[in-house]
Amino acid sequence: MDELTKKYYEDNAMQYASLTVNADMHETCDRFLSFIKEKGHILDFGCGSGRDSLYFKKRGYEVTALDGSKALCDYAEKLLQQPVLCMDFMAFDACDVYDGIWACASLLHYSKDDLSLILRKLHMALKKNGILYMSFKYGSFSGYRDGRYYLDMDEETLGVLLSNISGFGIEEVWVSEDVQKRQEQWLNVIFRKVV
Repeated sequence: MDELTKKYYEDNAMQYASLTVNADMHETCDRFLSFIKEKGHILDFGCGSGRDSLYFKKRGYEVTALDGSKALCDYAEKLLQQPVLCMDFMAFDACDVYDGIWACASLLHYSKDDLSLILRKLHMALKKNGILYMSFKYGSFSGYRDGRYYLDMDEETLGVLLSNISGFGIEEVWVSEDVQKRQEQWLNVIFRKVV
């Protein structure tokens, strides 16, 4: 994540958390959980306020929460009543640890090249047959918007991305409306680690 985007989240962490912590993501969370074994270990990769980590915890899953913003990590720690890992995604390094990785609107601030590298890291971090969920604003735009760098994604750009990465099979791809009723759509993808 570039410095301008990092600064945005540090400077606006409380406002961002308060806007997102009560967003109702249960339908998408449940769709993801249907692929995860009971009491499995989930990494919330870019946990933000900790909203989804809390949802998973309440359903009996072991949750590791991680975010790149110190201010958001502090907020999530209070909500979750557990430590939250604070690190730049590019520094993430784990192998064969997680049954599922939840990357909800958290990978969309990286360039295509950096995103390819991060996806390889997430592939390594998943156990055999592990599940990865990720979401992007729907479209083909890349660049700065609202003080942050964005990489939007549609089916075509997703196909290009996947042509550079091996080891994932697509379980589901769907477009959803914004749960906060903003005039935008989201591309949602569920992958399974196949190699």
